[in-house]
Amino acid sequence: MSASPQMQAKGMRGCPFCGKPVRVEALQCPFCREAIQPVQVKARAYTAKGREKIRRGLLYVLLGAVVHYFAAGYSGLTLPIAIPSVVTSYGTPLIFACGLGLIAYGAFLYLRG
Repeated sequence: MSASPQMQAKGMRGCPFCGKPVRVEALQCPFCREAIQPVQVKARAYTAKGREKIRRGLLYVLLGAVVHYFAAGYSGLTLPIAIPSVVTSYGTPLIFACGLGLIAYGAFLYLRG
């Protein structure tokens, strides 16, 4: 038997035997005196992991963008050391793509949980 939204908001649920509203914490129905199984709430383990992966992915995307901005010479500032073209050709796009992958994986985990 599914409880109505008003009952859920008040911390109530329906008795599986008589159907009358009882508190969620109750182990025995006050009306029919039948023993009620306690409500077990499932932990959402994937939600926290998903948020962590999304945050890490956003950090990688930001890191890749900032490094590419300065290493490719878009800033107009001269860097004290020469950056190899391999960094701007392969390194920073790879970091950026890994960040996007982590964001997608984190979103999948978040929606799964």
